Amino acid sequence: MGAIIEIRGVVNRFGRQVVHDGLDADIRAGEVFGIVGGSGSGKSVLLRTMLGLQRPAAGSVRIEGEEVAGRPERELLAVKRRYGVMFQRGALFTSLTVQQNVELPVREHFRVPGGLLAELARLRLRMAGMPDDAAAKYPAQLSGGMTKRAALARALALDPAILFLDEPTSGLDPISAAEFDELVLDLQRGLGLTVVMITHDLDTIFRVCNRVGVIVDGKMISGTLEEIVANPHPWIQEYFHGERSRAMREQAVTNG
Repeated sequence: MGAIIEIRGVVNRFGRQVVHDGLDADIRAGEVFGIVGGSGSGKSVLLRTMLGLQRPAAGSVRIEGEEVAGRPERELLAVKRRYGVMFQRGALFTSLTVQQNVELPVREHFRVPGGLLAELARLRLRMAGMPDDAAAKYPAQLSGGMTKRAALARALALDPAILFLDEPTSGLDPISAAEFDELVLDLQRGLGLTVVMITHDLDTIFRVCNRVGVIVDGKMISGTLEEIVANPHPWIQEYFHGERSRAMREQAVTNG
């Protein structure tokens, strides 16, 4: 399939610090694309740039052919309806119930009768693997894993074509992380989503991602897992050829 997100020549800098220096990437429709990189490589900055929250010093970001970089907020509304975002710590509104948090994106974009809105929110919560009684709870009453699922339900509220996930399994125990990975895969396959995830979790990378983009030296090296693992760049070699990574590759081969 063709690229649903096209990134060309993106430059992001803060003062004299250049984070991205002509970064290019293509993210294809229907794939799970993982973004990795060292501390300070600008993974979150790139996410903000793709979402239109960070204006790059130079370059272009197109989502489904629509330019995102540098456009006014009012011009991005139609594009924003096409994607959902799950931030690392959930970013749920603490004063709202879980159901109200999930309803919020729909309220911002559409006029929907209250009864239908509530049913849509509960459907999204079920899709995220949450029990019905969670809808009336407040974020402070949720475990870390349930907070992530509630944030995922909110990201799905507008029936997006693209799902952005920021460190989706951070802070989860290995069993909960594996369950969340499987949930993402089920949703991606069942809904035909394109998933873009920032992650440092090797288990998630090998379990979920079709392709990976590695941010190094201010640019991005993209490819299949096999291509990335074989890349000679020193950081990539160090990251993907540790003992834990070797075990994950062997498991992926066995399961494949």
